[in-house]
Amino acid sequence: MTERKAMVDKSHKLPINRQCQLLELSRSSFYYRGREVSESELQQMRQIDEIHTQRPFYGSRRIRDWFEDQGISVNRKRIQRLMRLMGIQALYPKKKTSRPGKGHKVYPYLLTGLDINGSNQVWAADITYIPMAKGFLYLVAIMDWHSRKVLSWRLSNTMDDYFCLEALNEALQCYGKPEIFNTDQGAQFTSMDFTDILKQHDIAISMDGKGRWMDNIFIERLWRSLKYEEVYLKAYQGVAEARQGIQSWLQFYNSERRHQGLRRQTPDSVFFAGLKWKKVA
Repeated sequence: MTERKAMVDKSHKLPINRQCQLLELSRSSFYYRGREVSESELQQMRQIDEIHTQRPFYGSRRIRDWFEDQGISVNRKRIQRLMRLMGIQALYPKKKTSRPGKGHKVYPYLLTGLDINGSNQVWAADITYIPMAKGFLYLVAIMDWHSRKVLSWRLSNTMDDYFCLEALNEALQCYGKPEIFNTDQGAQFTSMDFTDILKQHDIAISMDGKGRWMDNIFIERLWRSLKYEEVYLKAYQGVAEARQGIQSWLQFYNSERRHQGLRRQTPDSVFFAGLKWKKVA
């Protein structure tokens, strides 16, 4: 996205709106200028991310208490603001667990009682925060629910929907289409641009509702493993280094890492074989 933004020429006779269309860049992404984040805030965001990864049920009050236990005084309002910037919230049953964009349609949850036992039956998507030495990024991943395989992913320095659209289009192009696509009710996934692609491919749209917080568990486990085995071990110096490190780890995750829940098989082997199995109690 950064490269495309640099290609827009304000002095060109072609309107900026048209240039953005030709570059497949949303105008909001081009005009977005994020507020400068201080070094102390970046450090606190890194700590909040580690707490959230380890204790995803911690809200702003418990995170504030954790900071106090470390001898660090942080105002709860700052913690709430940083959590919003990071796009994270405590995972526990509560009202309005995720908020769609204004005017965005919310779709019903379709997975109740569904036996998910085949590849390309259900896909899911989620976004997480990626800390770097200087700054941070957002990572979206699309996963096949049955096999746990990560089908596509993208990094972005903003929380618009464009990087989610890129990931979705790549997954559809490379792996066909699912019967059902399940997400939370975040603005990126309830946007018309995102849901229209699903409709064009005749994919049923499912969205987590009240009490469905556990449906993110597979991707939450992915985020936890990625961060503890890759991200937290490396202070990425830039986007290119982050992309290379994450790409390498996800390739390992898909093709080499065996999962107990997949009968000690890899996501790739389960996905491509289209295996059907029953979980052993």
